[in-house]
Amino acid sequence: MIWIKAFVAGVLATLIFHQGLFGLFHVMGVVPAEPYNLSPVPPFGVPAVLSLAFFGGLWGLPIWALIRNLSPVLHWTLAIVLGAIGPTAVAMLVVFPLKGLDVTAQTWIGGLILNGCWGLGLAVFMKLMVVRKVP
Repeated sequence: MIWIKAFVAGVLATLIFHQGLFGLFHVMGVVPAEPYNLSPVPPFGVPAVLSLAFFGGLWGLPIWALIRNLSPVLHWTLAIVLGAIGPTAVAMLVVFPLKGLDVTAQTWIGGLILNGCWGLGLAVFMKLMVVRKVP
């Protein structure tokens, strides 16, 4: 059951924290693309934002496994750091080259900020979804 919650937390963090900050970046003129992209993506033709949210859910599983039993300070810090580094590294080193997209210092920095915000969202939703038993 906890893994389902971790997946759902990752999905929600994508839709609210990641895409929310992406929307703010768009409004500020930092990125030209709009958030919540509904364009279909291969191979199944699902909207891009749902594909992104699905992978956010998958990323939620290992990160939650790593942070779930840590002290509060480490829990929050590692959620942000692991959220920033893991998905960004995979995106920049694997996904972008496969899609023929340019990888620049700006995309790295933007990815680290967006995905760090996603990691924060993951930690927030996990705290809201998981009731800890008091010893």
